[in-house]
Amino acid sequence: MSTPPNLAHGRSYLAIPGPSVMPDAVLQAMHRAAPNIYAGELVNMMPDLVADLKRVARTKHHVAMYTGNGHAAWEASLANIIQPGDKVLVPATGRFGIGWGETARLLGAEVETIDFGKQSPMDMARIEEVLRADKSHEIKAVLAVHVDTSTSIRNDIAALRKTLDTVGHPALLMADCIASLGCDRFEMDAWGVDIMVTGCQKGLMVPPGMSFVFFNDKAEAVRAKMPRVSWYWDWTPRAHAEEFFQYHAGTAPTHHLYGLRAALDLIHAEGIENVWARHLVLARAVWAACDVWSTTGSFAMNVNDPAYRSNAVTSLRLQSPDATALRDWVEQQLGLTLGIGLGMATPGDPAWHGFFRLGHMGHVNGQMIMGMLGGIEAGMRALKIEHGTGALDAAAEVIGGG
Repeated sequence: MSTPPNLAHGRSYLAIPGPSVMPDAVLQAMHRAAPNIYAGELVNMMPDLVADLKRVARTKHHVAMYTGNGHAAWEASLANIIQPGDKVLVPATGRFGIGWGETARLLGAEVETIDFGKQSPMDMARIEEVLRADKSHEIKAVLAVHVDTSTSIRNDIAALRKTLDTVGHPALLMADCIASLGCDRFEMDAWGVDIMVTGCQKGLMVPPGMSFVFFNDKAEAVRAKMPRVSWYWDWTPRAHAEEFFQYHAGTAPTHHLYGLRAALDLIHAEGIENVWARHLVLARAVWAACDVWSTTGSFAMNVNDPAYRSNAVTSLRLQSPDATALRDWVEQQLGLTLGIGLGMATPGDPAWHGFFRLGHMGHVNGQMIMGMLGGIEAGMRALKIEHGTGALDAAAEVIGGG
């Protein structure tokens, strides 16, 4: 044979940080004719679905569902508690923190951003300084991203609550858990989070199209004082629905609800603590391989301190244009799709080709992670990208030892 065979034939593997791999049970649950939206199974399953969704968020409070992506949840959360002219604080550790602040600004809020860059977590001392300086409590909310999908930085939300409490500041604590829910440990009530937003397409393992805003009684009291909230964004009827249509302000995303029901069944059958533990071991395997690859050449993890790395996504660096070349090779030759380096450089900048990301969230297991790492190893060998040797052994040691 004059040319080597293409090895991409067969089942492909989407190893990007969302949309994540979808379980067969979710796809099968969605593969059905349109249901009755006025009575029957779909209507009857909603109370238990809501309760099980709140169990994943670790809250006894409220949740509103929206037919939209994570950006919809951003806007919904803000529309219920922010009026034009109100001030919000954004401690940003990546593109998605900046983006949530931009959404607030477009709604008329005054946005103060503390940009911690693309490789460092939130610095609570700097945040405390800003909060203490706000003597008149103009800051109405703090918009904190738990895991920024662009940088893979995981922030300490419990420490942020402690900072607010130490200062005695009444601002609402808002957390973006779009990348982290169902992957990294998150405790909404225990950590004192007032509002949390997430989407269905990552740790919840459902195709993109639904998002959620969880909120407690403190946030609900702020909503009650708002002079107006649009009928569509208003979380009150969605969270306290008396009729089925109120959950979604009209026609429900019917098939997504069936998929979500199946996904929640999988999560609770495994147990959320076990889900978190599985993600931690798999993430440690990824980090172990990356540590070895980083011993020579330009390969590097974006987050140096493991304490601030997400268990759901890992952001990586290579000498440009090697990251793009590697992504192209493994997709075309192996059927393995890796994530682009979103937000690390502008698309027109040659440096953009020096970043990529690995998604290890949701419906993933040990053999999938080993396969992903093996594909990356093969790609770097094929492209003669300098890297340390023994990465797969290091990953196997983690997985073999738990």
